[in-house]
Amino acid sequence: MKKDFLKKLGLKAKNNGTSTGLKSTASKTYIDSYSPVDGKLIGSVSVTTRKDYDKVMATAQKAYATWRTTPAPHRGEIVRQYGEALRANKDSLGKLVSYEMGKSLQEGYGEVQEMIDICDFAVGLSRQLYGLTMHSERPSHRMYEQYHPLGVVGIISAFNFPVAVWSWNAMIALVCGDVSVWKGSEKTPLCSVACQNIFHKVLKANKVPEGVSCIINGDYKVGEYMTKDRNIPLVSATGSTRMGKIVAAEVAGRLGRTLLELGGNNAIIVTPSSDMKLVLTGAVFGAVGTCGQRCTSTRRLIVHESQYDGVKKALKKAYKQLKIGDPLNSKNHVGPLIDKGAVEAYLNSIAEVKKQGGKMIVDGGVLKGRGYGSGCYVQPCIAEAKNDMAIVQHETFAPILYLMKYKTLDEAIAMQNAVPQGLSSAIMTTNMREAELFLSANGSDCGIANVNIGTSGAEIGGAFGGEKDTGGGRESGSDSWKAYMRRQTNTINYSTTLPLAQGIKFDL
Repeated sequence: MKKDFLKKLGLKAKNNGTSTGLKSTASKTYIDSYSPVDGKLIGSVSVTTRKDYDKVMATAQKAYATWRTTPAPHRGEIVRQYGEALRANKDSLGKLVSYEMGKSLQEGYGEVQEMIDICDFAVGLSRQLYGLTMHSERPSHRMYEQYHPLGVVGIISAFNFPVAVWSWNAMIALVCGDVSVWKGSEKTPLCSVACQNIFHKVLKANKVPEGVSCIINGDYKVGEYMTKDRNIPLVSATGSTRMGKIVAAEVAGRLGRTLLELGGNNAIIVTPSSDMKLVLTGAVFGAVGTCGQRCTSTRRLIVHESQYDGVKKALKKAYKQLKIGDPLNSKNHVGPLIDKGAVEAYLNSIAEVKKQGGKMIVDGGVLKGRGYGSGCYVQPCIAEAKNDMAIVQHETFAPILYLMKYKTLDEAIAMQNAVPQGLSSAIMTTNMREAELFLSANGSDCGIANVNIGTSGAEIGGAFGGEKDTGGGRESGSDSWKAYMRRQTNTINYSTTLPLAQGIKFDL
């Protein structure tokens, strides 16, 4: 396979793991990035040392002093230019995402398109950072609220969306006047270097301080530099619930803020009135897209007993038609898992399903033979299971779909909600009353609730995130920009007296 896209993205055999242009001062340790597609070494990225980190932070803080005073529409112009640069590099960056992470090429392109979309959103937002005006109880007084930048925003992203989730945070933070320090996943380190290489050219052309956007690289120990750093008022972390709880406790201990987007255990409820074509498309893509490694992947299919046998039969037929292989081949639906550790977790979960009384209706397993040499390709599988089984309550980042039945809609909603996570949910119905109940306070307890679409595939215009063990954070669209700013209430007295609030008298 020709890797021309690596050269176009400025990637080398060995790459700097700190902000582009800052030479690594102490690191002699590298993370090797192997593709799950073919098992080959793509390149290496230097691990950020403490000395490197301190230098990056000093550069970011210096840049913040300039960036926060830049008018917001001008900040939006820089983001607009980055969006244009992403358009020019969409093919190469999409291929890198697919090759380094393992998702299908169409999903790789789609992830870069998300970056472009959030740039467009942020450009408009740069002229709409509104505050409120309130009437004062005191005569000749005016009250209003305004929002100011927070400072340096720390971003920790996961391997499954190695570029898009960073952009959700960074582009919004940038137009808000913040600067960012990004630690991408050590499983996909070249993606963060590529994004920084593209952005560096935009910043340089506009004479914007490079520290406006910085990267660091390494394992959880490098992430701890940020979580413990009092100079980072906000840490946005995407990953497992276990990781999120550690980050939340550490940052809260210094009274910092966190924005957490953690695990999901997402379900689709299939009602008697559902459109079967929609059910199949939503369920199959939700379960096998990104090889089941999305936080919004469909884990559970809760089917009305009258539809159960028909759905099971249709799913078995659909799974037989799945093409599994090299994700850079657009004919394939499913690529590999991220690494052999993920394969082991997948196999252990299947063993637990059987041990806990589940029944496999589409068998899983590791695929072998020509084209599967990396050892990371697996068969998407389906198991009949009970909602209260321990393995069903657990989020396995793999293409395992649990099938279960219900009698009443209240029962189905209760099953949907009876897991620790609360990210995405969906109902398939043509009954307005069922749809409205699902979206009501008595319905789904998730941050995302859909009708007649699956659990996977959110648009950037809506705030993204979930409740319970998903962390409660909101990224991307709507008014999530407020998380990246501090609110200030202002009162202006334009009279010649100083009346006190609540009618208090204080005469001298």
